Amino acid sequence: MSRDRYVDFLRAWAILLVVLGHWLITGLVRRPDGTLTAPEMLLALPWTQWLTLGFQIMPLFFLAGGHAAGGSWARSRDAGATAAGWVGQRAVRLLLPTAAYSGLVLLAVGVCGPLGVDRATLALVGWAMAMQFWFLPVYLLISVLTPALYALHRRWGLRVPVVMGVAGFGVGAFVAAAGPPRSGLVEAVGAVNYLLVWGVVYQLGFCWRDGLLTSGGGRRTAAAMALGAGAVFAALVGPGPFPVSLILVTGQDPSNTDPPSAALLAWAVAQVGVALWIAPAVRRALERERAQRAVRALGSGSMALYLWHMLPVLIVAAAFYLTGLAPEPGYGSVGWWVLRVPWLLVLGAVLAGVVRALRPLEWRLASVERAVRPDAGLRGAAAWRVWAGLGASVWALAYFAGHGFAPGGAFPVPAALGLGAGTALLALPRRGGDPHDVDGTKDGEDLGDGRGSAGDDGEWQRAV
Repeated sequence: MSRDRYVDFLRAWAILLVVLGHWLITGLVRRPDGTLTAPEMLLALPWTQWLTLGFQIMPLFFLAGGHAAGGSWARSRDAGATAAGWVGQRAVRLLLPTAAYSGLVLLAVGVCGPLGVDRATLALVGWAMAMQFWFLPVYLLISVLTPALYALHRRWGLRVPVVMGVAGFGVGAFVAAAGPPRSGLVEAVGAVNYLLVWGVVYQLGFCWRDGLLTSGGGRRTAAAMALGAGAVFAALVGPGPFPVSLILVTGQDPSNTDPPSAALLAWAVAQVGVALWIAPAVRRALERERAQRAVRALGSGSMALYLWHMLPVLIVAAAFYLTGLAPEPGYGSVGWWVLRVPWLLVLGAVLAGVVRALRPLEWRLASVERAVRPDAGLRGAAAWRVWAGLGASVWALAYFAGHGFAPGGAFPVPAALGLGAGTALLALPRRGGDPHDVDGTKDGEDLGDGRGSAGDDGEWQRAV
């Protein structure tokens, strides 16, 4: 199978919209005492919740991830890899750069606290630097389940995402019907939807790779998915009980994302349908060398973009807002929206410099990853080290996603230790066994392997 550049495009497009979306909704206001606050745009300007229909692009990550992981696991299993070895190698690729990023942010928190930095400011900054983390524990858990999910796919095909979707829809309806305040049991049941809803899209990635969504009347199938699921979404957010916002809004209940709702499930399926429907046209555009270069450029720096894209906000805030150099029209006014354009351009320029400065660190992490990644054939007691490391890391990342790096302005000791211990367990030097890379291919067809798209810098693409 030749490499499908369209999947690389989906990931590049998704990371671009994630970055732009976070920057767009981040608006800074200087208080009379000179400190900064960041009003919640979706709450302060309710009409902007409609914008989330375009910026909630995470289904594309899970779709592309399933497409990549299905082929990678199938080849690796046939070559003698174990589930622990395969999952461990992919987890290390995500966790090493994530742990490096987290360690540097936590170091800053640890330094700023004793220096007397305002606790509320520290908590706000810590939250901003972790706002993207929700994706990582969910994706790691789905990666752990990939061998089992792929086995179900090989046996039952499209029936698997259908059954998962029905279950996810039911869970979403149950949580919405329970209403606030919710018991611990209801919250636990709702949390299952993080795996069911995003798992549906991941499973559709398997089906897409194996031609189950594109054989015969492929575009008709895609159009039916887009229109049918889009109509369900409209019914659920119109006369139905769910809000239009596909990003968490404080105080909004039910929420579409915490946990993932039936409406988010419908939107995700509709988005998959649109992605498959436009695939032929985009593939033709990707035949141009300029388009391929742009996708490769985004792919090569995608992990750095994902992790570090809120740092420019802090840099620009310190340089222009704390100093009073930035004009400050009324929040949400016409003038304020006009200034969003230079805001985005300045942040883009700063992020480009940050990514360039991080290249030596990325190269070093790539070298460390090749040295410490688990053996593909990992078995026995060594396999339990992988599962224990994943458990600790997933818990820590979920904590950071929910509380930030400085909850209440304090240093999060348990979560910091959890991520450090989890990463260390996964990255202990291997001993014996077969150290081959489960994601390596001779022809570069594995879309989880960034070497075919982004050169040796594509660690993020190899992981997802």
